[in-house]
Amino acid sequence: MTIPQAPAPIDPNREALPDPAPIEPSAPAQRCGLIAIVGKPNVGKSTLLNALVGQKISITSRKAQTTRHRITGVRSVGATQFVFVDTPGFQTRHGNALNRSLNKSVLGVINDVDLVLFVVEAGGFNQADAKVLSLLNKDIPALLVANKLDQVTTRSDIAPWLQDMQLRHAFAEFVPMSAKNARDVDRLFGICEKYLPQQAWFYAADELTDRSEKFLAGEMVREKLFRLTGDELPYTSTVVIDSFAEEAGRKGQKRLLRIAATIVVERDGHKAMVIGDKGERIKRIGTETRVELERLMDAKVFIELWVKVRSGWADDEARVRSFGYD
Repeated sequence: MTIPQAPAPIDPNREALPDPAPIEPSAPAQRCGLIAIVGKPNVGKSTLLNALVGQKISITSRKAQTTRHRITGVRSVGATQFVFVDTPGFQTRHGNALNRSLNKSVLGVINDVDLVLFVVEAGGFNQADAKVLSLLNKDIPALLVANKLDQVTTRSDIAPWLQDMQLRHAFAEFVPMSAKNARDVDRLFGICEKYLPQQAWFYAADELTDRSEKFLAGEMVREKLFRLTGDELPYTSTVVIDSFAEEAGRKGQKRLLRIAATIVVERDGHKAMVIGDKGERIKRIGTETRVELERLMDAKVFIELWVKVRSGWADDEARVRSFGYD
């Protein structure tokens, strides 16, 4: 049997050991991921992206097919960076070169993300919605974002509609919301976060988009063009930035941006429509664009606009590419 030894006597002259340092709570691991925003044309995707980013980076109008490019919006909240990708509405009505390019952009996004937001008008679903839904990858989680909930008059109709939607696709979650409601937008961040992987952020904390100011300038001209011409002007009209120059402002003054852009239409009648009586419409397009760009870019802006006719450009593969559509 082993006899336990008595403990060593305590030396009263020995320095007391310091108390252990408190354990600092570890910082939460960073999360970051790509989130595609998809849906049919004019369902509110761009409005949702702008609300999520907290600043306008994607143009909006009542005209369908306004968005024509993949636009990335970045929002960093806490330890999570959300990288939202707004896509053009999937085109089913026209098969020209422009629409083939837009559809290629959609297909290039939805299979290379961590999460999909399938945006549909709450209570509605048609053939155009079904076409986009059929493109979703079943291995990538998708949220059913029932947008424009504020426009639903009979909320009791939502339950049977939701049951029908769940039969169409195995959505991870159902998110009823309005992109114009700040509380709904904040709630969406919390829902999306858990689907994003733990990894380092892709962008700096203060970055909002991967698009250049030159690109945004062209988009703003196009937005004002569509808003001020309504349904009179075909959706195939586009804008090309001919020059974009930045000059440092004088001491104490904002920088100066000099922009020249061409509005491209397909017929002489469309050109006259854009110019307007005595040039009033194109002048207003330029003025409204300048005011918005000065606010967005915190700069003094000078902008010149021209209108040119390029018949059939939307069905010309080479010209579509030359106008910036991949």
